[in-house]
Amino acid sequence: MTDPRLVWRAGSHDIECGARTLVMGVVNVTPDSFSDGGRFLDPRAAIEHGQRLAADGADILDVGGESTRPGAAAVPENEECDRVVPVIKRLAAEESIPISIDTRKAAVARAALDVGATIVNDVTAGSFDAGMFEAVREGGAGMVLMHMRGDPGTMRELTEYDDVVAEVRSFLGDRVRAAGEAGIDQERLAVDPGLGFAKTTDQSLVLMREVEAFTELGRPVVVGPSRKSFVGRVLDADVPDRLEGTAGAVAWLAAHGAHVIRVHDVKEMVRVVRVVDAIRRAAVEEPAR
Repeated sequence: MTDPRLVWRAGSHDIECGARTLVMGVVNVTPDSFSDGGRFLDPRAAIEHGQRLAADGADILDVGGESTRPGAAAVPENEECDRVVPVIKRLAAEESIPISIDTRKAAVARAALDVGATIVNDVTAGSFDAGMFEAVREGGAGMVLMHMRGDPGTMRELTEYDDVVAEVRSFLGDRVRAAGEAGIDQERLAVDPGLGFAKTTDQSLVLMREVEAFTELGRPVVVGPSRKSFVGRVLDADVPDRLEGTAGAVAWLAAHGAHVIRVHDVKEMVRVVRVVDAIRRAAVEEPAR
């Protein structure tokens, strides 16, 4: 299959999607992330980690100061800003790639955009904070609209779907339209089906299997399979032992239409998508005449 080329506009960055699979590297500035358990809560450690991910080939860095894992406690706006702003400011000053702020709060998004972030990655697709679309529009930022139900405390109980692919796609289409009605250019939007967010293991696997359906929305598709619980359940593996399972998911997604893959293990997953992209681009040479 071949992907249409899409441009995702984010501040001064025009991100070309479709020519190759892009990798978004995760920088969690949190004490309670399921994946790295506070290893990068110290700003210096988070900055060094982000720089390492950029050197490993990340196309985008996604910095977050509030865990959204199931059961995670909410973080006050000022504390979230204190965690992420110094990290984003330094990374934006020293790295040429786009920096994303992973937040559902408009005030945090504004603070991050003010110091150099150019993408807002909102797990609630702008539905948690009524001011989010305004913050994105005024900041000229790109935005990831992700599907979820409820919040980290309730989403595990909200997994009833008649058709998970159709319902998630319908929700994302509605949020794309809502963002447009709020004055955000469509070229600034990307969509994310939200693997694991109010989804069972089987539902997350189906969403990955049918990921191409989300390309029908006409915007770049961002997917985050990295180290998630469905990988652990398939392999009966704890978080530190999910690298190969994540690689399998990343390879499938890259081969079936995902434009951006959000991961923790950047160096390894850059290599995975490079091989998948090479296979997809391969053409039979014409015989010499």
